[in-house]
Amino acid sequence: MSRNVIAITGASSGIGATFARKLAPGHDLILIARRKDRLEELASEFSRLYDTQSKIVEADLSREEDLAKAAEYISNEQRLALLINNAGFGTTGRFWESPLEVQERMHRLHIMATVRLTHAGLRNMVARDYGGIINVSSVSAFVRSPGTTSYSATKTWMTAFTEGLYLELKGMKSNVVIQALCPGFTYSEFHDAMGFERGRLAKSGFWMTADQVVEASLDGMRQRKPFVVPGWRYRVLTAIFSKLPTRARLAFEGITGRARLANTLSAAATVPKKLDGSETE
Repeated sequence: MSRNVIAITGASSGIGATFARKLAPGHDLILIARRKDRLEELASEFSRLYDTQSKIVEADLSREEDLAKAAEYISNEQRLALLINNAGFGTTGRFWESPLEVQERMHRLHIMATVRLTHAGLRNMVARDYGGIINVSSVSAFVRSPGTTSYSATKTWMTAFTEGLYLELKGMKSNVVIQALCPGFTYSEFHDAMGFERGRLAKSGFWMTADQVVEASLDGMRQRKPFVVPGWRYRVLTAIFSKLPTRARLAFEGITGRARLANTLSAAATVPKKLDGSETE
């Protein structure tokens, strides 16, 4: 008996790989990322443990030709049950001090790749009245900070985009489910690429594991929730911020954001790395 298929972008590490490990026992997979070697390791593991069939798609989704290739697989897979738009990256530093090509790449990956793949996924799923899409957004969609301008903007767009699609699907009484997953600080290679030190992370009660984030997302899908914010601290934070007057919100974001930006830049200066916008793929 053939199994349903789940497509995951940014599948080679972090939240994407955790989704893959959680879902591999009962599904076949389309694993999409730039790092083919890691995808092959995951595919081999899933085949050995669960007899899972995995299609590996080596792709940089900020590149038009790679994005078109991934969209074609998603559009043509008639067993597609879930698409997880997870690929993404962050940067540190003020917008105008960061290389323009990095900023543009972030917008292409977070926005245009999400548009293209979601369009392909929904055309596939809505016709069959079956399936779901998870767009991995961020708490930064609700709480902005200096030094993360493009990241916050693209994640805010992703959340609004998901809300609009939710209303369209609900209006036609579709069985297709869509979710904006909005995690906060999560232990993964995402923050390693930005130069965060592991020792600093453990001191904060706001940090969550990828496993906790993925469990919250999948539970939200079962309940057909359009927004999932893992962790009670983040749910309280986003609830408060969404109700603050704009002037009060901006004042708070400015005060806390300046301190966080200074700490981030200080930590980043001591870590040998390239601010090349490396995805958690």
